[in-house]
Amino acid sequence: MPKVLLYTTAKIVWTFLFYGTDVNENRAHVHVGKKDTQDFAKIWLEPKVELAKKGDLTDAQLKQLLEIAEENKCKLLKQWQVFKNGGNVRIIKINK
Repeated sequence: MPKVLLYTTAKIVWTFLFYGTDVNENRAHVHVGKKDTQDFAKIWLEPKVELAKKGDLTDAQLKQLLEIAEENKCKLLKQWQVFKNGGNVRIIKINK
């Protein structure tokens, strides 16, 4: 499960990642959670950023994550292409 984005706030470190089996999916997406998250959310990146699966996150958390995904859509899509092509995904670190 390569991590693609670590987004750190004063209270939470959000982890955006790809699952190994995601290479079989054509539509770009990321899975997102934080420490102790059991069921990660899934966010589509194309054709637009939208929620695919809520996971065990709250509505307020999901709203924040959708905004983060939208702000970083281009970077995430570039890493998706690297991942799909079998390359090494680099971790993008953002501190807010």
